[in-house]
Amino acid sequence: MKIQTKYFGELNIDERTTLHFPDGIFGFEQEKEFVLLSFAKEEDFLLCLQSVATPYLAFTLLNPFMVMPDYRPQVPPEELARLEVSCSEDLCFYVLCRVGKPVSESTVNLRCPIVLNDQTRKARQVILDEYEMRCPLSSLGKKADEVC
Repeated sequence: MKIQTKYFGELNIDERTTLHFPDGIFGFEQEKEFVLLSFAKEEDFLLCLQSVATPYLAFTLLNPFMVMPDYRPQVPPEELARLEVSCSEDLCFYVLCRVGKPVSESTVNLRCPIVLNDQTRKARQVILDEYEMRCPLSSLGKKADEVC
């Protein structure tokens, strides 16, 4: 299937790689289908979450575990059920990144990660009260008690 993207122009994507957000993303509830695209080949650190339907709608995602090894998100049981898994460890996690100018002013949203059941391709954005919404990217990589 061909889609128009914000950063990569027209792409031909495999429909089996589409992520399905039954409830959309906070603020974009009407958007139900997305694809994950890598900004760099062979890299899953910084990704683009591109809407399939809306070319200009794309979010920058970060793999939180690569910069914050102490990140231990625990998804509430009702969300686990919606994602058809029994524990948080069965999910893939990505956090939204707001890229600042300069880049050193960028923040990540640790409180509302995108969680993905890689087997079903079902995804949701969940709320984790124990984390901050605007965590400076520069603070990541430090010990858990020093972050946000």
